Amino acid sequence: MHFTRYDGDTWDLASSVGATATMAAATRAIATRTDHALIDDPFAEPLVRAVGIDLLTRLAAGEVAPDDLVGPAAIDGAKVRTKFYDEFLLDATSAGITQVVILASGLDSRAYRLPWPAGTVVYEVDQPQVIEFKTRTLAELGAAPSADRRVVAVDLRDDWPAALRAAGFDPARPTAWSAEGLLGYLPSEAQDRLLDSITELSALGSRVATESRPNPRPGDEDQTKEGLHRISERWRAHGFDLDHVRLRYFGERNEAASYLTDLGWTLNTITVRDLLAANDLPPIKDDDLRMADVLYVNGALNKTTK
Repeated sequence: MHFTRYDGDTWDLASSVGATATMAAATRAIATRTDHALIDDPFAEPLVRAVGIDLLTRLAAGEVAPDDLVGPAAIDGAKVRTKFYDEFLLDATSAGITQVVILASGLDSRAYRLPWPAGTVVYEVDQPQVIEFKTRTLAELGAAPSADRRVVAVDLRDDWPAALRAAGFDPARPTAWSAEGLLGYLPSEAQDRLLDSITELSALGSRVATESRPNPRPGDEDQTKEGLHRISERWRAHGFDLDHVRLRYFGERNEAASYLTDLGWTLNTITVRDLLAANDLPPIKDDDLRMADVLYVNGALNKTTK
């Protein structure tokens, strides 16, 4: 298999950037098996199995040891990332927000596995084939959503706000927005448009959670690309050819945290380094990708620039 990005490309869960969603689900399956206290995603393994990539299926099922394919840092990262977004969404809905939007939902199963308060509506936004696959697969597993789940089958490069409204979304009501593991797969201008759109669709009191990667220092991008090449080579040696460098967008961009602040959001931030420490997990070793410096951000819209 060999997958690379190009303008206007499409994908399913076994190709291009879609395969990264399946890899993330496989990592969640491994993490769930090793640490139920921090993460419990019972749908991760069966969803990966249904996608049908043999290596990822065997990793998710525990038939192949993670070893250097999915290292301890990636597994621990999946634990704290999943917990961060779970807690964000449950805190927001417990505070009375009844409208949730999960952008680029991929194989995220929160609409099925979280204990949503009664009356919560969860909108899942992703490419049509991704939405259809997950809906069908979970139905075949006998799973039912634990909220009013509404699918918005649209590419985020298209007019997704119109599609979201057509599904019943009400911009006059506060919303909890989740943009997990998404921004690095968007060009810089597309990231800004996405954050602008979220803000334009948000009533005061809305909440948002995402990651904010620091802009590279001199030499950082070369180091990151070398690290991604090494990861790709390890997977390639097992017959899974996914060029991680070509799936990402590099170069200067607005850092999401400061950009959202300028749009009127009041944010809390925490680094991956501190998230790991707060959950009694070891620090990342040999951090070529500067993952420890990534900020997890969440906050509320307290003023409007509309």
